[in-house]
Amino acid sequence: MHPLICTHCGEWDGLPDTGGGEHLLRCSSCGLTRPFLRLPLLCVTGPSGTGKSTVARKLLDRLGERFVVLEQDLLWVGGLRDPAQEHRLFRSTWLRTAAMVQQSGRPVVLCGTVAPPELEPLPERALFSGIHYLALTCDPGVLAGRLRARPAWRGWDEARVAETLEHQEWLVTEAGRLRPPVTLLDTTEAGPGETAAAIHRWVDATAGAGD
Repeated sequence: MHPLICTHCGEWDGLPDTGGGEHLLRCSSCGLTRPFLRLPLLCVTGPSGTGKSTVARKLLDRLGERFVVLEQDLLWVGGLRDPAQEHRLFRSTWLRTAAMVQQSGRPVVLCGTVAPPELEPLPERALFSGIHYLALTCDPGVLAGRLRARPAWRGWDEARVAETLEHQEWLVTEAGRLRPPVTLLDTTEAGPGETAAAIHRWVDATAGAGD
Protein backbone atom coordinates (compact mmCIF):
# COMPACT_ATOMS: atom_id res chain seq x y z
CA MET A 1 0.00 0.00 0.00
CA HIS A 2 2.52 2.56 -1.21
CA PRO A 3 1.05 6.08 -0.92
CA LEU A 4 2.20 7.02 -4.43
CA ILE A 5 0.99 3.90 -6.25
CA CYS A 6 -2.65 3.77 -7.35
CA THR A 7 -4.42 0.68 -6.02
CA HIS A 8 -6.78 0.72 -9.03
CA CYS A 9 -4.49 1.00 -12.06
CA GLY A 10 -1.07 0.47 -10.48
CA GLU A 11 0.42 3.66 -11.90
CA TRP A 12 2.98 5.75 -10.02
CA ASP A 13 1.59 9.13 -8.96
CA GLY A 14 4.45 11.42 -7.95
CA LEU A 15 2.14 14.37 -7.21
CA PRO A 16 -0.50 13.25 -4.68
CA ASP A 17 -3.89 14.78 -5.46
CA THR A 18 -6.06 15.33 -2.38
CA GLY A 19 -8.74 17.31 -4.20
CA GLY A 20 -11.18 14.39 -4.14
CA GLY A 21 -11.77 14.62 -0.40
CA GLU A 22 -10.11 15.07 2.97
CA HIS A 23 -9.12 11.43 3.35
CA LEU A 24 -8.91 10.45 -0.32
CA LEU A 25 -6.15 10.35 -2.92
CA ARG A 26 -7.11 10.74 -6.58
CA CYS A 27 -5.02 9.07 -9.26
CA SER A 28 -3.83 11.39 -12.02
CA SER A 29 -3.82 8.47 -14.49
CA CYS A 30 -7.20 6.76 -14.04
CA GLY A 31 -8.99 9.48 -12.06
CA LEU A 32 -10.29 7.11 -9.41
CA THR A 33 -9.99 7.85 -5.71
CA ARG A 34 -8.79 5.60 -2.90
CA PRO A 35 -9.05 5.97 0.88
CA PHE A 36 -6.02 7.56 2.52
CA LEU A 37 -5.99 8.81 6.11
CA ARG A 38 -4.32 12.21 6.35
CA LEU A 39 -3.25 13.19 9.87
CA PRO A 40 -0.93 15.88 11.28
CA LEU A 41 2.80 15.14 11.33
CA LEU A 42 4.50 16.47 14.49
CA CYS A 43 8.22 17.18 14.11
CA VAL A 44 10.38 17.52 17.22
CA THR A 45 13.40 19.17 15.69
CA GLY A 46 16.37 21.37 16.59
CA PRO A 47 20.17 21.12 16.30
CA SER A 48 22.13 18.06 17.35
CA GLY A 49 22.92 18.16 21.06
CA THR A 50 19.67 19.73 22.23
CA GLY A 51 18.27 16.44 23.53
CA LYS A 52 16.02 15.05 20.79
CA SER A 53 17.28 11.46 20.86
CA THR A 54 17.37 11.34 24.66
CA VAL A 55 13.86 12.66 25.04
CA ALA A 56 12.47 10.44 22.26
CA ARG A 57 12.84 7.42 24.53
CA LYS A 58 10.74 9.12 27.21
CA LEU A 59 8.14 10.18 24.66
CA LEU A 60 7.51 6.52 23.84
CA ASP A 61 6.18 6.00 27.37
CA ARG A 62 4.17 9.21 27.37
CA LEU A 63 2.69 9.11 23.87
CA GLY A 64 2.94 5.51 22.70
CA GLU A 65 -0.74 4.68 23.08
CA ARG A 66 -1.92 7.52 20.85
CA PHE A 67 1.05 8.42 18.64
CA VAL A 68 3.91 6.65 16.87
CA VAL A 69 7.27 8.12 17.93
CA LEU A 70 10.08 7.69 15.38
CA GLU A 71 13.75 8.71 15.37
CA GLN A 72 14.78 10.30 12.07
CA ASP A 73 18.40 9.11 12.22
CA LEU A 74 17.18 5.53 11.85
CA LEU A 75 17.19 6.03 8.07
CA TRP A 76 20.39 8.12 7.93
CA VAL A 77 22.15 5.44 5.88
CA GLY A 78 24.52 5.63 2.95
CA GLY A 79 21.92 5.24 0.23
CA LEU A 80 19.86 8.17 1.55
CA ARG A 81 22.65 10.64 2.33
CA ASP A 82 22.53 12.36 -1.05
CA PRO A 83 22.76 16.09 -0.18
CA ALA A 84 21.03 17.18 -3.39
CA GLN A 85 18.05 19.54 -2.98
CA GLU A 86 18.23 19.75 0.84
CA HIS A 87 18.61 15.95 1.15
CA ARG A 88 15.38 15.52 -0.78
CA LEU A 89 15.67 11.72 -1.06
CA PHE A 90 16.04 11.37 2.72
CA ARG A 91 13.19 13.79 3.43
CA SER A 92 10.85 12.23 0.88
CA THR A 93 11.54 8.75 2.21
CA TRP A 94 10.62 9.85 5.71
CA LEU A 95 7.42 11.55 4.57
CA ARG A 96 6.33 8.43 2.69
CA THR A 97 7.19 6.25 5.68
CA ALA A 98 5.29 8.46 8.13
CA ALA A 99 2.35 8.64 5.73
CA MET A 100 2.07 4.86 5.70
CA VAL A 101 2.46 4.60 9.48
CA GLN A 102 -0.41 7.04 10.01
CA GLN A 103 -2.75 4.66 8.19
CA SER A 104 -2.87 2.83 11.54
CA GLY A 105 -4.90 5.78 12.82
CA ARG A 106 -2.13 7.24 14.98
CA PRO A 107 -0.24 10.44 14.04
CA VAL A 108 3.55 10.31 13.85
CA VAL A 109 5.90 12.26 16.12
CA LEU A 110 9.17 12.47 14.17
CA CYS A 111 12.29 13.36 16.16
CA GLY A 112 15.17 14.73 14.08
CA THR A 113 16.75 17.85 12.64
CA VAL A 114 14.50 19.29 9.97
CA ALA A 115 13.02 22.69 9.08
CA PRO A 116 9.92 23.74 7.12
CA PRO A 117 11.85 24.68 3.93
CA GLU A 118 13.06 21.06 3.72
CA LEU A 119 9.61 19.44 3.91
CA GLU A 120 6.94 21.92 2.86
CA PRO A 121 7.89 22.10 -0.89
CA LEU A 122 7.92 18.30 -1.34
CA PRO A 123 5.03 16.55 -3.16
CA GLU A 124 4.67 14.13 -0.23
CA ARG A 125 3.68 17.04 2.00
CA ALA A 126 0.16 16.60 0.63
CA LEU A 127 -0.07 13.22 2.39
CA PHE A 128 -0.57 15.02 5.74
CA SER A 129 -3.28 17.33 7.00
CA GLY A 130 -0.51 19.57 8.34
CA ILE A 131 3.09 19.51 9.55
CA HIS A 132 3.94 21.16 12.86
CA TYR A 133 7.41 21.92 14.21
CA LEU A 134 8.77 22.19 17.76
CA ALA A 135 12.49 22.99 17.86
CA LEU A 136 14.64 22.26 20.90
CA THR A 137 17.37 24.86 21.45
CA CYS A 138 20.16 25.39 23.96
CA ASP A 139 22.57 28.06 25.17
CA PRO A 140 25.35 28.15 22.51
CA GLY A 141 28.15 27.57 25.03
CA VAL A 142 26.35 24.63 26.61
CA LEU A 143 25.50 23.19 23.20
CA ALA A 144 29.10 23.40 22.02
CA GLY A 145 30.24 21.64 25.20
CA ARG A 146 27.75 18.82 24.68
CA LEU A 147 28.88 18.27 21.12
CA ARG A 148 32.59 18.30 21.96
CA ALA A 149 31.98 15.73 24.70
CA ARG A 150 30.54 13.20 22.27
CA PRO A 151 32.53 10.03 21.42
CA ALA A 152 35.19 10.47 18.75
CA TRP A 153 33.46 8.06 16.35
CA ARG A 154 30.65 10.58 15.90
CA GLY A 155 33.03 13.00 14.20
CA TRP A 156 32.31 16.25 16.00
CA ASP A 157 35.27 18.40 14.97
CA GLU A 158 35.32 22.18 15.44
CA ALA A 159 34.04 22.89 11.95
CA ARG A 160 30.99 20.74 12.54
CA VAL A 161 30.36 22.31 15.95
CA ALA A 162 30.54 25.77 14.40
CA GLU A 163 28.12 24.75 11.65
CA THR A 164 25.62 23.48 14.23
CA LEU A 165 25.82 26.69 16.24
CA GLU A 166 25.24 28.68 13.07
CA HIS A 167 22.20 26.55 12.24
CA GLN A 168 20.75 27.13 15.70
CA GLU A 169 21.26 30.88 15.40
CA TRP A 170 19.44 30.86 12.07
CA LEU A 171 16.61 28.76 13.50
CA VAL A 172 16.10 30.99 16.54
CA THR A 173 16.15 34.12 14.39
CA GLU A 174 13.82 32.81 11.69
CA ALA A 175 11.47 30.56 13.70
CA GLY A 176 8.55 32.98 13.73
CA ARG A 177 8.97 33.93 10.07
CA LEU A 178 9.08 30.40 8.68
CA ARG A 179 5.94 28.93 7.12
CA PRO A 180 4.61 27.31 9.12
CA PRO A 181 6.28 29.02 12.09
CA VAL A 182 8.43 26.92 14.41
CA THR A 183 7.80 26.81 18.16
CA LEU A 184 11.01 27.01 20.24
CA LEU A 185 11.77 25.15 23.48
CA ASP A 186 14.97 26.01 25.38
CA THR A 187 16.44 22.88 27.02
CA THR A 188 19.50 24.52 28.62
CA GLU A 189 18.31 24.13 32.20
CA ALA A 190 15.77 21.34 31.68
CA GLY A 191 16.39 17.67 32.35
CA PRO A 192 15.08 14.98 29.98
CA GLY A 193 11.96 14.42 32.07
CA GLU A 194 11.03 18.09 32.12
CA THR A 195 11.70 18.41 28.39
CA ALA A 196 9.59 15.34 27.65
CA ALA A 197 6.72 16.79 29.69
CA ALA A 198 6.89 20.07 27.76
CA ILE A 199 6.90 18.23 24.42
CA HIS A 200 3.98 16.11 25.62
CA ARG A 201 1.99 19.27 26.32
CA TRP A 202 2.87 20.69 22.90
CA VAL A 203 1.85 17.47 21.14
CA ASP A 204 -1.48 17.35 22.96
CA ALA A 205 -2.23 21.01 22.27
CA THR A 206 -1.16 20.86 18.63
CA ALA A 207 -2.87 17.60 17.73
CA GLY A 208 -6.01 18.68 19.56
CA ALA A 209 -6.17 22.04 17.80
CA GLY A 210 -6.71 20.52 14.37
CA ASP A 211 -5.16 21.94 11.24
